Amino acid sequence: MFCFFSLVLLFGAIGLSYAENVIVPGAPWTDTSGNSIQAHGGGILKVGSTFYWFGEDKAANSALFSAVSCYTSTDLVNWSRQNNALTPISGTMISNSNIVERPKVIFNQKNSEYVMWFHSDTSNYGAAEVGVATAKSPCGPYTYKASWKPLGADSRDMGLFLDGELHSNAYLLYASDNNVDFKIASLDSNYYNVTGVVSEITNVNLEAPGVIKRNGVYWLFASHTSGWAPNPNKYFSSNSISGPWSAEADLAPESTRTYYSQNNYDLLLPNQNAIYMGDRWHSALLGDSRYMWLPLDFSSGSPKILQADVWSVDPNSGSWTIASGTTYEAENGTRGGNSTLITNSGFSGGHGVGYLGNGGTVTLNNVQGNGVSGGQWVAVYAANGDSSYRTMTISVNGGSAIVIQQPDTGSASNPISVPVKLNLKSGSNTILFAAGQSNYAADLDKIIVYTQS
Repeated sequence: MFCFFSLVLLFGAIGLSYAENVIVPGAPWTDTSGNSIQAHGGGILKVGSTFYWFGEDKAANSALFSAVSCYTSTDLVNWSRQNNALTPISGTMISNSNIVERPKVIFNQKNSEYVMWFHSDTSNYGAAEVGVATAKSPCGPYTYKASWKPLGADSRDMGLFLDGELHSNAYLLYASDNNVDFKIASLDSNYYNVTGVVSEITNVNLEAPGVIKRNGVYWLFASHTSGWAPNPNKYFSSNSISGPWSAEADLAPESTRTYYSQNNYDLLLPNQNAIYMGDRWHSALLGDSRYMWLPLDFSSGSPKILQADVWSVDPNSGSWTIASGTTYEAENGTRGGNSTLITNSGFSGGHGVGYLGNGGTVTLNNVQGNGVSGGQWVAVYAANGDSSYRTMTISVNGGSAIVIQQPDTGSASNPISVPVKLNLKSGSNTILFAAGQSNYAADLDKIIVYTQS
């Protein structure tokens, strides 16, 4: 999603050799060494002016445990990979035949120690445990302590929350009782174990939780349970960590399924707004799952995710800027082969182009570019009603085709954005979609061209 990116494509790539200053949700994201960031299901820890991002390394495209990675940044955009924070140990619950997911790290002031909690499980998700590891430095390496069922009950997707200015009160947030009930349990003074459940929401099927405290109000964010497929993520509020909690409400328009993402962490900013940090899971290619980091705005009094194809944030002030671009409607392009003009109320302007691929194409002419070295971001809005990803080729000015991955959007009436960085010359450009592919692509609604490089 963010950059310093090199675009991972099937038929070529744009290589980048400079730091980026914009966030592009859903785009490939590389670290400062040019490697794909592997920090899925992750969490953020800030120490001084440095942010630490812990997550699941899924470069092997497997759900089994490979490593908990650790990345550092001072701007939330450009990340450097450090040593792995946690690695497999044969014969334990964190072997490479087991599951380690959603690692979260908090600092224990009493012991001057960093404590990592994670979802610890067997390969068939039958154990439903938490695991704990500790270290004396943020990236570790961490020493594994144990895995167990908190208070004897299931724990699958989980998170951590530190309450109070001194971070003296810590809590485990977890999906329990076969994901039917959601619980919040207090941690002991060492952060090694739970002492008791302080709040429970029953019969809700929540997972992927996060909590922030804003102006004295607790906000709980979570998704419902639908496997790797996304669903409309929800929020709850309470004046106490012990509840009672409000009824659930949507973080984003329900039809977008949280812009095809699932919550993993929510970062409170200095101005009391926040960043929603989600995963756009690609179950068939887990290592290519993308990061959906989006502004979480409280200006209406309740949290709402803001749609942003390209945006930037100042982590010191918390202020953000959402970029604007130039829109080109697919129905205004030149259709080729079997492509068809379609009418769809969910599309911009009520129209789009379908039957792309398998001989069907559309060409957008006179697309204005700025000729900047390294290319510029283009958001491709398309709808894919399949239950799996589709692909679409894109060729600029007769050049070699590149390929983007288009997620299942849940409905043929719900286009979502997939970003791609294209080399556009200054002035007029011609962009050809879906040529030379035997499979069908998603239905194209529009593209938005951004000047940011």
